[in-house]
Amino acid sequence: MHLSAFTPSSFCLVLLAGFVAGAPSPRSNYVVHERRAAEPLEWVKTRRVEPDRVLRMKLGLAQNNVHQIEELLMSVSHPESPSYGKHWSPEKVVEHFAPSDGTVEAVKNWLADVGFSADRMRLSPSKGWLEVNVTTAEAEDLLKAEYHVYEHPSGVEQIGCQSYSLPQHIREHIDIIQPTVHFNHRPPVTTQKHKRANGKLTNINTHIRPKPGGGKIHPSAATASLANCDANITPACLQALYSINYTPVATSQNSYGIAEFTPQAFLQGDLDLFFGNFSPSQVGSSPVLVSIDGGTVQTTSQSFNFNGESDLDLEYAMSLTNPQPITLLQAGDLVEGASFGNLLDALDASFCTFEGGDDPTQDGIYPDTANGGFKGPESCGIIPPPNVISVSYGQDESSVTAAYAIRQCNEYGKIGLMGTTVLYSSGDDGVAGGGGVCLAANGRPSRRGTKFNPGFPVTCPFVTAVGATQIDPGKTVDDPEGACEQVIFSGGGFSNIFAMPSYQQDAVTSFLTNHPPPFTSAQFNNSGKVRAFPDLSANGANYVIGIDAQFALVFGTSASSPVVGAIITLVNDARIAAGKSPVGFINPSIYSSAFASAFNDITHGGNQGCNTAGFTATTGWDPVTGVGTPNLTKLLELWLDLP
Repeated sequence: MHLSAFTPSSFCLVLLAGFVAGAPSPRSNYVVHERRAAEPLEWVKTRRVEPDRVLRMKLGLAQNNVHQIEELLMSVSHPESPSYGKHWSPEKVVEHFAPSDGTVEAVKNWLADVGFSADRMRLSPSKGWLEVNVTTAEAEDLLKAEYHVYEHPSGVEQIGCQSYSLPQHIREHIDIIQPTVHFNHRPPVTTQKHKRANGKLTNINTHIRPKPGGGKIHPSAATASLANCDANITPACLQALYSINYTPVATSQNSYGIAEFTPQAFLQGDLDLFFGNFSPSQVGSSPVLVSIDGGTVQTTSQSFNFNGESDLDLEYAMSLTNPQPITLLQAGDLVEGASFGNLLDALDASFCTFEGGDDPTQDGIYPDTANGGFKGPESCGIIPPPNVISVSYGQDESSVTAAYAIRQCNEYGKIGLMGTTVLYSSGDDGVAGGGGVCLAANGRPSRRGTKFNPGFPVTCPFVTAVGATQIDPGKTVDDPEGACEQVIFSGGGFSNIFAMPSYQQDAVTSFLTNHPPPFTSAQFNNSGKVRAFPDLSANGANYVIGIDAQFALVFGTSASSPVVGAIITLVNDARIAAGKSPVGFINPSIYSSAFASAFNDITHGGNQGCNTAGFTATTGWDPVTGVGTPNLTKLLELWLDLP
């Protein structure tokens, strides 16, 4: 399915593609702080925003100690660290990264100096955000910007500016201001039965979605046999491929979360159809619903586009970890939807009160005042992060500014510090972005572009990126897999925002040195200094699912991610049963030499896109399948040996 300089201890602030250290403005000492990442396709700038329109402006204050995130995360995640597994409490995370009093005062004083009274300013409880209601005229004067209304052919409108500026002495105290340059580039989803008030969710859920292949299949083909796994992947095929032979015993202490974004929703009848064939003891079983910002398992709209993702994720996550209860993180109401930011809000109260600051052009804003919208308060820290979270959604990295991406990425690092494994599908369009869109020479999306278009949040170095493999036609579960080249191509490549994390430096450098791709810097960031993805892979072809009361085949990295999540959940069960912590952030382990034997190296296949053959799978790590596919038996042995 296809959504400051680098130092060894700070890799989240790298190219800063969204920041431009512009020349001093003629007015005072202002310099450009952010520019829009990319001009939107199909959206037309129609008019200036009314000068008296009130904007709810949020200033994201610079956090303390963010340069330490990699170092701190490595200390609790690297298998050779004496602090391995000693994860942080939420309270410790908030305390360590809270903005300084000096930063808070500097920004307040600046606002006061330009005429904003103290009673108009509201500081969030954890000091991460300063909020002030301003008119458009005030915002334009404050930020030296021009706000315009943009309209999509569907009639949906957004507001924003192309750039904004700050005084030189204030820039170091502010990460990001919203609403400003951030823009939802994708059009809204509209059906006869269901119209959404805006296109926020579509920015992520149209990028990665299971791809149907071959239409519906006859029930006789939906069997647990290993004889035809090259044509029909079932739980039994995956168990054979990845040595999954462990039954959970610590289910009450363990947790595995599957994220879904409304209107995508599962149908209980589909789960039962699937379980009836492949896991009879689970017929009637449902995930444990956690409703985020009015998230609902809607049944009004039923079709592959509305049920395919959720059915797939839950059928395989539940069957492979049976009897482990699965938590369904259902985000967004039927009117407004939700974003990755809304998901993070729900998982960590420090994000919504400290780092969050939902952006109306990217995130769902709750309470939702629209007719039929969720009227409750925003879901802020309503559930501790599950030990594993699988997210089969994504968007293009080019659709967000560096500041927006970095601030969100840092939160994934903090969730990792607290002991959670976060998995993201790497995408289904090879080296291209969602829908096969590539980049022009200037880095902007273009249907005629030739530059590779990586995804987000999958390029964040604090998440684990999952690519896709396949059993080659005519082969069996006993034969080596190849990169997925049926219907979809495994997303992979190199970030244009994030620097290379230390845990993958040796592996990526080896690939670039020993297997140099036949492309230039005009096609991808070949500096050897940026985050590369995916990190690992699992099968993503020919999955048999129950969907809309029948069996069908689907393809995608959105199948791979929940399967890897199931494997890590089983590892966590064994560790918890042994009195140990969950594994948390797994990247430092899976890239280590000690764990190399626990992965099946994928050495053939590619991920074409942008009118090229893309990268090629080869010996060792590669930007098609990562370090390879997991072997649970070997992973259990290795992770159980760690403290």
